Parts: sequence; structure tokens; C-alpha cells
Amino acid sequence: MNCAETESLSSVVIPLLKGVVYRDEKPKIWEDLLRLQGFVRDYVKVLGLELNLDESEGYAFLGSVEEEEGADRPRLVARRQLSYPVSLVLALLRKKLAEFDAGGGDVRLILSRDDVVEMVRIFFPEGSDDVRLIDKMDSTLNRIADMGFIRRLKGEEEMIEVRRIIKAFVDAQWLSEFDRRLDEYRQRLVEDDE
Repeated sequence: MNCAETESLSSVVIPLLKGVVYRDEKPKIWEDLLRLQGFVRDYVKVLGLELNLDESEGYAFLGSVEEEEGADRPRLVARRQLSYPVSLVLALLRKKLAEFDAGGGDVRLILSRDDVVEMVRIFFPEGSDDVRLIDKMDSTLNRIADMGFIRRLKGEEEMIEVRRIIKAFVDAQWLSEFDRRLDEYRQRLVEDDE
């Protein structure tokens, strides 16, 4: 690896350590990433990380290497426990993206905050205060935006774009586990009402 490639490697790895790299947001870094991905994979492996790259969807991120049983290596990327509202909205957005993709058409899934509120309304007790529900969804959407799964549209604060990276984190296994927990939650709500 020559000096120019070493500089390019740094200019790729540093943004990856900070978060997700999107092709449409950082085209130069994306180009360097594609060219140097073998070097990037080797470099981050030393840190216990792996490169997750989806060329067709246009995103890349680093994740922890899955450890073998009994391995006791410290984690550079922390696991986060998600709150119920965040998990619920992520699951619903992922399902909405799957429906959207099945319908063909546009590449970007754009939703309003009101669309999200309507999707989650059935999961909250009947007669819930609309103002509180909207406030809760605003804070939940802000959290999800901070995580990089959605992006608020400039000039239209109540509109969001669902980022395709959600597919990498919310897979079929995650959804089925969430569906099981959701059924348990619904059952508890019914029991509490009785």
C-alpha cells in the first residue's frame, strides 16, 4: 500500500468509525471504500469489527465480529437496548419498506409524521391522548433519526425518509422475535382491561 492509499484508507475508516457511510451523501468516500474495501476489512478486523457493505442499497457500516463461544473480547461497538416505542416504530417502518419495495415504483419511501402516528395508534390503549401520542412519536422519530434509520427532509420537519439501512438491522428473525413479544404485550393489555 502506497502513501496515497494509506491516506485514502484513513479517510474511509474514520467516517466508518463515526457511523454509516451513504453513497449519495459521501460519493468520494464511497468510491475510495469500494476501491480499498479489502484493506478496510483487514484493518478493522484487528479492532474486532467487520465491514458491512451493501453496494446495491448504497450504504456501509462497521459492526462487531460475532464471537465464538467462550471468547471474551471487549466490544468496541456497544449493544443498545431499544425502548418499546422505538422497537415498534422500527418494525413498522421495516414492514412498510418491504410493502413499498414489493409495489415497485419510487426508490425512496417518504412518510409524514401523521402516517407514523396512524401506524402505531392501534398499539396504544384506545382513547390515548392524541397530543401525547404525537409528542411521543416525535421523540421516537428523533431517536430513530439519531440512529440513522430515517432522515428528516429539509424544510419539511414532519416528513421523513426511511433509510434502506433499516433492512440490515431489522431482518426477518428480528421481526419474528418482535412479533412474538408484541403478541405477549397485546395479551397483557387485554388482561389488564379485564
